[in-house]
Amino acid sequence: MPMQLPLLATSYTPERILDLTITYGLKVLFAFVIFFAGKAIAGFIRKAVYGGMTKREVDPTLVSFGSSLLYYLLMVVVIIAAIQQLGFQTTSLVAIIGAAGLAVGLALQGSLSNFASGVLLILFRPFQVGDVIETAGHVGSVKEIGILMTIMTTGDNRKIVMPNSAVMGGTIINITANETRRVDMTVGVSYSEDLDKVQDIILDVLKADERVLADPAPQVVVGELADNSVNFSVRPWCKKEDYSGVFFDFQKTIKQRLDKEGVSIPFPQQEVHVHQVS
Repeated sequence: MPMQLPLLATSYTPERILDLTITYGLKVLFAFVIFFAGKAIAGFIRKAVYGGMTKREVDPTLVSFGSSLLYYLLMVVVIIAAIQQLGFQTTSLVAIIGAAGLAVGLALQGSLSNFASGVLLILFRPFQVGDVIETAGHVGSVKEIGILMTIMTTGDNRKIVMPNSAVMGGTIINITANETRRVDMTVGVSYSEDLDKVQDIILDVLKADERVLADPAPQVVVGELADNSVNFSVRPWCKKEDYSGVFFDFQKTIKQRLDKEGVSIPFPQQEVHVHQVS
């Protein structure tokens, strides 16, 4: 029975070892070339995308996150290509990565929804940091627009942290988006008063306030014949930063002026009729 040792010896001759070294050595060399060249190209693309988004004045948070995400996705492709160059089958690896990505996506679907909403908020900019908005039943000044959450501060200095999906899922009212705002107020006077006189008094008070804009002109009209009073709808315009000042100062000034002019401001009254039953 022939011995196997000579066969082993003849199977790995110096020529055979040299062929194997050259063959697999070239594969390893090409795999390294693919990896480092791909890494360099991915880095170049990352810098180009970062620079392009910065020039377009995209939000810095989205610039950093988007360019980094693109870079890592490209690196996954580069690593798979390098492994495939070594002779390994990458079909199973791709399937495993896909299954893992699906599992992570299902586990983090709420966070992914917030992320997608955050990207839309940053791209379409329905509001910016510093704007006062009303959304999801809350009113506040926007302090931060993050990838997952929007942070607001209310008028009494309460901090509201709201998921971006809740913001994008409802109506957004940007209160300070425009430079000017209309101040809607109501002044009620007695039915016995001279309405033209009251109208002139209100207009005079508005014109005396430098914060009230002449264009558009303030509007003072009889808006309602209420149960106890004739209500005037008062609608002056002002700059958005003067809104609160105009509103609150007018309440005090118009009361003082009407008192001075002898115009009565009625209050709710009830008439009680007593019937004596014999």
